[in-house]
Amino acid sequence: IQPPIMRWLTTAEERKIKMEQLKPISQTVKIIFPVTVTIVCCLMLPGVTPLLGMLMLGNLFRESGVTARLHETAETHLINIVTILLALAVGSSMTAESFLRLETIKIIILGLLAFCMATAGGVIFAKIMSKLSGGKINPLIGSAGVSAVPMAARVSQKVGADEDRSNFLLMHAMGPNVAGVIGSAVAAGVFISLFGDPMVGSNHAEISTNIIATISSLPK
Repeated sequence: IQPPIMRWLTTAEERKIKMEQLKPISQTVKIIFPVTVTIVCCLMLPGVTPLLGMLMLGNLFRESGVTARLHETAETHLINIVTILLALAVGSSMTAESFLRLETIKIIILGLLAFCMATAGGVIFAKIMSKLSGGKINPLIGSAGVSAVPMAARVSQKVGADEDRSNFLLMHAMGPNVAGVIGSAVAAGVFISLFGDPMVGSNHAEISTNIIATISSLPK
């Protein structure tokens, strides 16, 4: 889906842009990043805590350097077990009556349109950044902003390599790729806060109002 959109919105010269080598990141910054993201996002959007918290916890396992056993288990055995259980849970509930419906086709079409629009929007925004930076940013990395890790970044690398085999964009594209994951989690938290959590049947604003009303009614 992505390559035709990327080629349509960029020129051959733009796809050949080589970006500078990334600067090395200190171990301290690698550890501070997941902790800071978790604290800030979860305080602002409590509904996103399970999703974003697990993402950042895995990142912390890897970068801390003191949890080698937990890191190895999480990225091998645990993720395989969770994937199997998730597939079984989703597959067992996907009956013909609930799946083969017009609403399902509408959702698939909406998802496809959203994916295309996200790809186009990322490339266009990266083109703007490329102009502002004097041609230092390859617009192809903008398409990696969709939360498909790491495939979106690999697509950026593939399209760039088709124009110039010596052009290596993979690690540059991983930045917007991970940012897209965090942004998707934050967007999910915003929707949960606005429209309510379907798992509990009540939105956070209602819960806060009920708590305040209960505290106010307590005898002084």
